[in-house]
Amino acid sequence: MTRPLEANAPLVLAITGASGAPYGIRLLEQLLVAGRRVSLIVSSHGFRLLQTESDVADLAGLRLAVNAARFDALVTVYDDNDRGAAPASGSSLAGGMVICPCSMGTLASIAAGTSRSLVERAADVALKERRPLLLVTRETPLSLIHLDNMRTATLAGATVMPAAPGFYHRPTQIDELVDFIVARALDHLGVPNQLAPRWGEPDA
Repeated sequence: MTRPLEANAPLVLAITGASGAPYGIRLLEQLLVAGRRVSLIVSSHGFRLLQTESDVADLAGLRLAVNAARFDALVTVYDDNDRGAAPASGSSLAGGMVICPCSMGTLASIAAGTSRSLVERAADVALKERRPLLLVTRETPLSLIHLDNMRTATLAGATVMPAAPGFYHRPTQIDELVDFIVARALDHLGVPNQLAPRWGEPDA
């Protein structure tokens, strides 16, 4: 059973190499808007993705993209190659972890428990400590291997949330599609938000 979110503990956010850089950037921005502390890990493929899809060339560019003052106040950055960093230990408190976007390679490593990088080890820690682990996967179509890995991760305690936005709110801009997924991720992380209309509410 998943443990409740640790009050005031930082959330671990990882950005990996699956397509979907706008999701990761917007999620980080909104976590900071909400005043949440973030332990940030960006894989080497994640940095390449940020450059390719959002013209964010490096960590400095990401800092500017999400509000530099909030970033400096709330974000602690960890090197994905440092498997001895704080998120690698269960004794380091965290309010949960989200990988957004989550590549199929990262999913496979989490399902197999290989812990080859800090992202993978931090996810392993979230599972073993029964903390929320949210995987915002981005791939289509899905092979049987992908589906089996999703099933394994789910049985281990993760929540798999494919980046598949809804259309019932009649989106007219890409930003609205991004916000739909980010809002769902924030909901699962226990972060209040009003990013997207909710079904059954007056504006939905």
